[in-house]
Amino acid sequence: MYHGGGGFIHSEIYNMPIWMRRFHISKINEHNKKQNEEIEKSQKGQSPHSNKPMGPNINPSSTYNF
Repeated sequence: MYHGGGGFIHSEIYNMPIWMRRFHISKINEHNKKQNEEIEKSQKGQSPHSNKPMGPNINPSSTYNF
């Protein structure tokens, strides 16, 4: 259920046995760690200047026809 984006509702967790809660928490933690590692790997490949906004690719001389 967690990977579908919905998670659990309060009554499901409240009525769930403790061993099952711990199991789901550990699986969710593993999933989040893997996701964070993938994000860090993808960010290492980017240069620090890639976040800098770029202006339009227009020559000023081409905009003014005098």
